Amino acid sequence: MEPITEPEIDLFANDLPSMEEIQKLSEFVHSSESNLLNFSEQLEENISRGGQKASLSTGIGLFIVGKNAEAAKKLAKGADCKEKFIYMAFALRRMGKFDESIENFERSIDYGADKLDTTLEKAATYRHASNFEAAAKELKTCSNFENVSAEYHCQLAQLQEAQGLYEEAMDNYKAALELSPNHQRALFHMAYRCDLSGDEDAAIDYYRQIASGSQVYVSALLNLAVLYEDHEELNKASQCVDTVLEFHPNHQRALLFSKDIESAKTMFYDEEKEEKKTRKNQILETPISDFELSVRSRNCLRKMNIITLSDLLNISEAELLSYKNFGETSLREIKALLETKGLHLGMALEEKLSQADISDLSISEDKDEQLLSKSIDDLQLSVRARKCLQKLELRTLDDLIRRTEAELLGCKNFGVTSLNEITKAIGNLGLSLRSLD
Repeated sequence: MEPITEPEIDLFANDLPSMEEIQKLSEFVHSSESNLLNFSEQLEENISRGGQKASLSTGIGLFIVGKNAEAAKKLAKGADCKEKFIYMAFALRRMGKFDESIENFERSIDYGADKLDTTLEKAATYRHASNFEAAAKELKTCSNFENVSAEYHCQLAQLQEAQGLYEEAMDNYKAALELSPNHQRALFHMAYRCDLSGDEDAAIDYYRQIASGSQVYVSALLNLAVLYEDHEELNKASQCVDTVLEFHPNHQRALLFSKDIESAKTMFYDEEKEEKKTRKNQILETPISDFELSVRSRNCLRKMNIITLSDLLNISEAELLSYKNFGETSLREIKALLETKGLHLGMALEEKLSQADISDLSISEDKDEQLLSKSIDDLQLSVRARKCLQKLELRTLDDLIRRTEAELLGCKNFGVTSLNEITKAIGNLGLSLRSLD
């Protein structure tokens, strides 16, 4: 994949570039870390320039590099024009100042901004503000662009997606792609929705279409890498991550993911060890009733709800002897039975104690029970992390914080990237995974 070609557009020249040229410049700036660094240096050289024209160009430049508050201040000093109000609206939207953003989009129309584009951006702003009714009202005024404008269908689909109308959203994403097959946002959302619905082959196809373009779409490449890794196509996953790192060498998520993939390539599956583990589990699940024990011993164990050999490993001699009518004779009988299997009473308890101090296993009584009973879905995790937790059958925060980092990393395809994502999410709630220290 080649980076997008430098557009040779000077944002800081006497004449401000067109909106289309500014968009091309923004795409080029964000296509690699080096481009962003070079543009930031150029911006710094021009930031102190005075006058309305300079304020307008540097304000747009600050928006491009993500410095939204500074961008809004600079733009406010610029001469009134459609570019000023549109980029002011963009910056304010990023800052969460939705009402002010709407006002600036409306003012841009007075200075010649395209009415369709502006209306669609207003709809997007209302959607970001979760005002779905107002967003729908804006889009309704553009309904005559149905089957004409790909962006109209994409914005409508994003609104429907936000409202949980997933089938309708996918229909409109498809309509957008029929009108504009390379519409990046529509392709990405189609891929993401297919992935969530379990149609991974279709998701891979859509992500590959994005990856085949000239622009390095980081989120699409990393999501594609996740799917390739799930399909055990590790070389293809590596290629996706390497492409991201080629243009963004310090991208933290890509760096961690690269390590995960390399680890997966060197993982060794010990079939003999797994077979032994399976046989051991089968032995532990053997019912006590299968063995020849005295009537007294069988009755006592039944009343104590000890059903399998595994249950005996979770109880100590002292606990057995404390039970009414359970004496030394029954104890010797049971110990002899376990010895024939290479086992002994309390064995499972000893293993647990060797892994961690018992105090570390207990959860503070001060924890809010309502918080711990919350669903893991409330954490808004990535698809990869969510799938791994589903495989581990972890459904609540309480289930999750009882696991250690090692236990999570033991799940296939669960790597450091997902672990960091989860620890950060629960850390924001004042929780942490169980520690063995």
